[in-house]
Amino acid sequence: AHLQGRLAFLQEADRLKSVLRSAHTSTGRAESTAEHSWRLCLMAMCFADQLVGLDMLKVLKMCLVHDLGEAIGGDIPAIEKHQHPDKSAQEKADLLQLTSSLDAPVRDEIMALWQDYEDAASPEAKALKALDKLETILQHNQGQNPPDFDYAFNLGYGRQHTDGEPLFAQIRAVLDEGTRVRWNEQ
Repeated sequence: AHLQGRLAFLQEADRLKSVLRSAHTSTGRAESTAEHSWRLCLMAMCFADQLVGLDMLKVLKMCLVHDLGEAIGGDIPAIEKHQHPDKSAQEKADLLQLTSSLDAPVRDEIMALWQDYEDAASPEAKALKALDKLETILQHNQGQNPPDFDYAFNLGYGRQHTDGEPLFAQIRAVLDEGTRVRWNEQ
């Protein structure tokens, strides 16, 4: 009975493939939010053995839905987030619109995962907040970026999420060195 609604949701979610971010791929093409979400899943999987005590299925589901609302409203680059104080409320409204064809149990699960991530409420959400920032920096370090790319921004980006845990701090140290190399090449 819920088949049509779920398929309709998946068709709408396809829009995320066309939402472009400020990051660029290694070939110079703008990265989509769907591509970011995919590699965030892969990143979580690669480090799962060091994310002890976390519910990895929950982490992976959260990876998939954390930016899903952008399918409606698009991406706001991190460097501009201060200009959008209502970003969270707008993303929630967009996600409710996107999931409107779903039956309540599936919609409620997606909304709960998104809210948990937004609030950094659970250990899984806290870890994913860190991985999300780290994946973005990794992309910036390997992307074919415009000549005026702001590498200095990367060095401070998301530190409140990455500096608390040894694993994330170690990854961060490697990525920060990569950022400095790219910055010096400018």
